[in-house]
Amino acid sequence: MTSVVTISVRTLVEYVYRSGSLESGFRSAASLAEGTRIHQQIQQQYKEVDRKEVYLSAEIPCDDLIIAVFGRCDGLLLSEDGSLTVEEIKSTGAPELPEEGREVHWAQALMYAHMIILEQDIPCITVRLTYVHSRAGEQRSFERLVSAGEAAAFAGATAAAYAPYAALLLHHGERRTESIRRLEFPFPAYREGQRRLAGAVYKSIADGVNLFAQAPTGIGKTMSTLFPAVKAMGEGLLRGLFYLTAKTVTRVAAQDAFALMSSCGLHLHVVTITAKEKACFREEGLCGADYCPFADGYYDRINGALMDMLRSETLMDRHVLEKYARKHTVCPFELSLDAAYASDAVICDYNYIFDPRIGLKRLAEERKKDTALLVDEAHNLVDRGREMFSAGLRKAPFLALKRRYKGQNRALSAAAGGVNALFIALRKECEQSGSGKWSVYPGELPGLLEAFVQEAERELLGPAPALLPEGDQEDGLLDAYYDAQAMLRACKMYDERYITYAETEKGDVFLKLFNLDPSHLLTQSSKVFRSRIFFSATLSPLHYYREMLGAGEDDYSLTIPSPFRKEQWEVGVLPVSTRFRDRDDSLRPLSEALAAMVARKGNYLVFFPSYQYLQKVYDAFAAILPGIRTLVQGSGMSEEERERFLGAFRLGNEETLLGFAVLGGIFSEGVDLPGDRLGGVMVVGVGLPQLGLERNLLREYFGAQGKNGFDYAYVYPGMCKVLQAGGRLIRSEGDTGVILLADDRFLQPPYVWLLPEEWRDYRVLG
Repeated sequence: MTSVVTISVRTLVEYVYRSGSLESGFRSAASLAEGTRIHQQIQQQYKEVDRKEVYLSAEIPCDDLIIAVFGRCDGLLLSEDGSLTVEEIKSTGAPELPEEGREVHWAQALMYAHMIILEQDIPCITVRLTYVHSRAGEQRSFERLVSAGEAAAFAGATAAAYAPYAALLLHHGERRTESIRRLEFPFPAYREGQRRLAGAVYKSIADGVNLFAQAPTGIGKTMSTLFPAVKAMGEGLLRGLFYLTAKTVTRVAAQDAFALMSSCGLHLHVVTITAKEKACFREEGLCGADYCPFADGYYDRINGALMDMLRSETLMDRHVLEKYARKHTVCPFELSLDAAYASDAVICDYNYIFDPRIGLKRLAEERKKDTALLVDEAHNLVDRGREMFSAGLRKAPFLALKRRYKGQNRALSAAAGGVNALFIALRKECEQSGSGKWSVYPGELPGLLEAFVQEAERELLGPAPALLPEGDQEDGLLDAYYDAQAMLRACKMYDERYITYAETEKGDVFLKLFNLDPSHLLTQSSKVFRSRIFFSATLSPLHYYREMLGAGEDDYSLTIPSPFRKEQWEVGVLPVSTRFRDRDDSLRPLSEALAAMVARKGNYLVFFPSYQYLQKVYDAFAAILPGIRTLVQGSGMSEEERERFLGAFRLGNEETLLGFAVLGGIFSEGVDLPGDRLGGVMVVGVGLPQLGLERNLLREYFGAQGKNGFDYAYVYPGMCKVLQAGGRLIRSEGDTGVILLADDRFLQPPYVWLLPEEWRDYRVLG
């Protein structure tokens, strides 16, 4: 039986013909940024009879496979004598234009030539490969006349080279579909609320809409979202899914869920993407063929590495990726990205989908339409979105670069000086007006940054290119280049949902384009996907998170009540003021309340709004009960230190353990300590973010829209942290424990309104 494999021309030729080493991220960024503009410039020179962006398709038989290729050629040009020329345009930021075309680029053009010859039924065609320098605008073209026979032979050889990989994916797809159809829910029964969530996820995917689901901790949200998404894949509704997380601990939960389904017979290719700095084998972090053997010749070995891994593995976590990366001497991070394009499911950070600086750029639009996003702990995406879409610059680096290059690169020095001069003008304006915020960015900003970027690229791509990592760049040029590029991207995204502000400190000036409302850009960056499932235990109030995450009128909402009995919680409110001015007065009552809580043997966690406050209460508590075993969360803890901290919360501890942690930190979300591993939680304060310029700008922005600006900027984000921390306690039907809320505001609106139903039967202490 003949099987059909559909693939884009670009994907096909890159798989078969790409070779050589990994380029530095700088080189890649330079060419991608200018590609579209350069294509349009050349296409504007075409005659009326010429065509641009011509869609092409063809079928290439290959043994028992048919490789169905499709793509768009940049230009199809008609000569006066009636002959045709197919043109492929490539931009480059390299110092010199190539002396001859790269093999992978010729391959793309030759595939288009074959497709046109078949479509037009012509004996030959001219193939033109045009390179354009992304900044200088210099062009160089190469041409060759190709006969129908030559083009057909080339296309056949290309398809034959791809066929083994295609056959592997086909065979895997058959096993995957059959395994999904046989897969049953991997637990004896659904927990209360779990089936309802799973049903809502499946229906949202089937209907092609988004879902905003609030479901309590402990019902098994990870499996409740993954299982129906996998089932939808088996029904042909999806080709792939992304499980997006904000923290490593929730990534592990997704891996565990896939592992459990695999143990029940599921055959799915799942890859976990680990951050580049964590995945890198080289301690010094140097990237590039001259520095790293795993980057040198990467493309000569990656196909073999991928084939080997995909044949042998289904669950490709960090350890599996490292194993095959070392075996084949390829970069483990880039291997994870290449595996992501071949996999059925990807577990990764939010930024691979939403961040304009990072995203998985090669993920085809066609595949996105058949892919679902499962966004775990979606409450985190609001502030993460603001971070992704905002950008800031400081004056000091540009002054330093102006001086540094004054003698050796006058053009670069002048460009840096232009940006520095803008900062000087901004500082004067701030001093004169007493205000440093505007509804628009300075009009001259994009032009000055474009000039700087152009000269920085020339310097970085010069005879002695600076390929050191950003942190090691002695003169800061690469850092300034990336910051300028980020600012230019923010300029292009800037609209009424942004504000510009400047701050001055000790002669330096900081300018930021601050995204106030990320909802529009979050939607724009992910709207092509079939369905987006936003879920969390703390999407409360739901109207706020629907608004901030870009819900449409047709999108679904779901709130699942807690399946646990009120009797499982013993909730107390200690009406003490934890406001900044009263914190010293709160040390004694907090210490005494902690002492009373830990009088019953067990494991306990107490969460504070800051490290400083934590340390003060810790000292006061230690003076009262010096014999109690304690652990303190440190800033910047390594993964090993985090694991040791959590590992201490064991079942059946012989002595009482009290952990001091920070609200909104690594131990207040996504941590699962069931049963006797955690017997009580104390939350100090209502979690309000620290008063500051950006939070006040948010308050003003939403207040001007007729909303409660203080709630949007402070209360809702703060109470989300409180609910997350308290959610560490009851994780199953058999758990019981104490929650102590230490702040008098928990007895007042709106804070009391935002408490979960099961916490409202509280007892006021003291």
